[in-house]
Amino acid sequence: MTGRLVVVAGLPGVGKTTVSREIAERLDGRLVRTDVVRRDCFSDPQYTAAERATVYEELFDRGREIVAQGDVAVLDGTFRKRTDRERAAAVADAEDVPLDVVAVECTEAVVRERIQKREDDESDADFEIHRRFRERYEPIEREHITIDNSGDLDSMQTQLDDVF
Repeated sequence: MTGRLVVVAGLPGVGKTTVSREIAERLDGRLVRTDVVRRDCFSDPQYTAAERATVYEELFDRGREIVAQGDVAVLDGTFRKRTDRERAAAVADAEDVPLDVVAVECTEAVVRERIQKREDDESDADFEIHRRFRERYEPIEREHITIDNSGDLDSMQTQLDDVF
């Protein structure tokens, strides 16, 4: 089996985890989520810059371990900073595996509805966090796949059929 790194990026509430799980299932990959890594690293996360750096460092370490074993790693996080996406590319380059960047997008109305319905989810993000991240989100400039996750599950899966 050949390793592969898939980065699933987007604002809180757009459905990254739903897309990530679908990709991981299709590629027989292992999903690593920043929300879960954060809980593993911090019992009472404060969402500071230092915590964020630790979470992403651990995310990349776990991804590196997975692809080094020849497996597929699907990394689920906002990846709002260009430097985070560049670090993912550096991991893929160092391990000599392909990198796919998937940008998940969604209408604001759907995001608001999804966030209100969240239950039993590792994410603490509310709609205000979504709005703050949107203001600070650095555009993805490298080649990437865009998934519009505003519709239903079938619509998302159809879009993924074209690329995975």
